[in-house]
Amino acid sequence: MRQTAEPAVEQALPPVAITLPGLVQWAAQQFGDQVFLEEESTRISFADFAVQARQVAKALLAKNIQKGDRIAIWAPNIHEWVIAALGAQCVGAVLVTLNTRYKGHEAAYILRSSHTRLLFSIGAFLGCDYPALLKDESLPELEEIVLFRDERPFQNTDHPRYSHWQAFLESGTTVSEQAINARMESITGEDLSDILFTSGTTGNPKGVMTSHEQNLRTFTAYTDIIGMQAGERYLVINPFFHSFGYKAGILACLLKGVTLLPHAVFNAVEILDRVAKEKISILPGPPTLFQSILALPDLEKYDISSLKRAMTGAAVIPVEMIRQMKKRLGFEVVITAYGLTECCGVVSMCRANDSAELIATTSGRAISGIEVRCVDPENNEVARGEPGEIVVRGFNVMKGYFENPTATEEAIDQEGWLHTGDIAVMDDQGYLKITDRLKDMFITGGFNCYPAEIEKIMAAHPAIAMNAVIGAPDERMGEVAMAFVVLKPNATLNEGELIAWCRNEMANFKVPRIIRFVDALPLNASGKVVKAELKKLI
Repeated sequence: MRQTAEPAVEQALPPVAITLPGLVQWAAQQFGDQVFLEEESTRISFADFAVQARQVAKALLAKNIQKGDRIAIWAPNIHEWVIAALGAQCVGAVLVTLNTRYKGHEAAYILRSSHTRLLFSIGAFLGCDYPALLKDESLPELEEIVLFRDERPFQNTDHPRYSHWQAFLESGTTVSEQAINARMESITGEDLSDILFTSGTTGNPKGVMTSHEQNLRTFTAYTDIIGMQAGERYLVINPFFHSFGYKAGILACLLKGVTLLPHAVFNAVEILDRVAKEKISILPGPPTLFQSILALPDLEKYDISSLKRAMTGAAVIPVEMIRQMKKRLGFEVVITAYGLTECCGVVSMCRANDSAELIATTSGRAISGIEVRCVDPENNEVARGEPGEIVVRGFNVMKGYFENPTATEEAIDQEGWLHTGDIAVMDDQGYLKITDRLKDMFITGGFNCYPAEIEKIMAAHPAIAMNAVIGAPDERMGEVAMAFVVLKPNATLNEGELIAWCRNEMANFKVPRIIRFVDALPLNASGKVVKAELKKLI
């Protein structure tokens, strides 16, 4: 039997709007002067946010941005990110998000693949000059880069035209209210709202397309299960470029009238300090976040009595951690979940009244209106208690991979089931226990890592003949990349040198933490690396 949530017990209400511009307007009317965005001295109410999002939309209209055009953001969690994203979606543009840890060539690949016309970016962050990273990249379709929090002059450059945030906003002052109203009203629930790029076994990122209505339906169900209430305060540590920060953060707060407080850099002490000073009530994050907080020796000195709700997942979780989150951190509700970008970020969730053991050892059951089952290699449903690949069908399944019909057909079968590549055992109540992955993907501190992508980058090293990457267990990060490397004849390379090279070529979370130099890789009869043999060497 496939599993769905019981309609009689739990039925998500229809979303308050079926488009994101509709949601922005509804939230402004519903929550008015209540604070929506709060960052240091900046306070933006729900009503004022709607005004500022319209300013962005007007500026984009002035630049002749059309419905369906791609607009990208490459910046950390700051309030301008939220205004730019929803403003772009209010004009019917499709949001493309870029990981702040990307190197220039990684970001450029996505900008080119998505045919992005305009990029919002931070000038500098954590010592990294973002415009400089794109200096030597070919971006023929990128017309403009708008910089947040950067006032440097940009003269004598033959790269895409730069502008500053304030000047960009002022460029839309000539656009009429009637023009922006007409554009916003033309957007439908079926229109694309975003394309989030996720890597796969080919090693090349693929753009996952989802629409306005399916995202709003998904996160109406999500926020109902967590029990988010108007007036609560949500510290968003999960990066906005990821569905966990963008959809389970920004959209969730708009849906429920919750104050969103962006947090740019993970640091357990800083997070605890903010929880105490800013009376945070909602704190989702990967298990590593809560493990780091619980390990602090002076935890007891912080007043964290405001905490109420936590959401975690993406890794094996000790049962004791869930107990300690409730006992020592004071959470009333702790939820674990399972999801993937191809399903708007959410497939299954535990429920507030589930036991600590169930929350820790499973990823919950399907959200309302979604079908989930576990199948064998012939696509037949397996018996409860037997392992099988998770397949999902319902309103949250992506529209497809952007300009990649072949990959789309491989992922979604003719009956509409999305094949996740994840293996799980489903119990009699429909709860999923993730046991393995068909794909090689592993998770480092909440970030998905794809060996094929890392291997492809490492193969460019002049001393490397072959390499294979697997996930190795790590107490703090869950798993980290471990690379097995075969050197070219007469080549010399040590672990430190290779790790340093990798840090320059790929996002930090992808960098192998363990290097093993070998004479050969184990191959099967068809010449493919047998990674099961490599895992025995961990």
